[in-house]
Amino acid sequence: MKQLNKVAPITLLFWLMKVVATTLGETLGDFISMTLNYGYVVGIMITLVIFIVALLIQLNASEYKPLQYWLVIIGTTTLGTEISDFIDRSLHLGYLFGSIFLATCLVATLVVWYKKYNSLEVYPIVERNKELLFWTAVLFSNSLGTAFGDFLSDNLGLSYMYGALVTGIIILVVVVLHYFTKLNHIPLFWIAFIFTRPFGATFGDFLTKPIAKGGLELGTLQSSLVSIFIMAIMIAIAQKKATAKSS
Repeated sequence: MKQLNKVAPITLLFWLMKVVATTLGETLGDFISMTLNYGYVVGIMITLVIFIVALLIQLNASEYKPLQYWLVIIGTTTLGTEISDFIDRSLHLGYLFGSIFLATCLVATLVVWYKKYNSLEVYPIVERNKELLFWTAVLFSNSLGTAFGDFLSDNLGLSYMYGALVTGIIILVVVVLHYFTKLNHIPLFWIAFIFTRPFGATFGDFLTKPIAKGGLELGTLQSSLVSIFIMAIMIAIAQKKATAKSS
């Protein structure tokens, strides 16, 4: 029996959904740990359960299904928010150390992936072991993106909009390099994938943080609901495209 692809195609819609998913991960993670006052340890346990359940559903799917796939992405961004904040605020190790630690974990995962498959190609993915490496890399990259985004705002003192501008410029440079140079697209993908996380995270902070700190003070719940609504529309579009492609 022929195995079918399990992951989303890398298109403009993919990157738009990734940004919204990271914004949702930031606001939802803060809603659980801060607004509900569960703290980071309980927050990690809650989001870890959500991530594992979503991942098991995704792994047992026979082919790419947008809803299942993006629920795992959202799970990694939400869990990544809790992991990053736990390293900084509970362990008091700081966002710089957290970024270095998570970057090391990501590089180690990619090294194992490359040694096993002699490539870091992310589309298509049909083999379960490769998919597990993919999701491990996604979790570390989203956690890293969270820590780096907070490093820009908390350690370097950049406002949330300036933080989003810095990461946005990096993403723009990657896009230019992709379309106007012959550089290998795989490292460019992972750079863009990592930096869309702090881009979405700083935008999430901009929506939720107090006006005195440069935010809009919309609240974590309201911001999460808005992100869920936008994400639902995009998933419906992705499902329509996937159905049309398979028919």
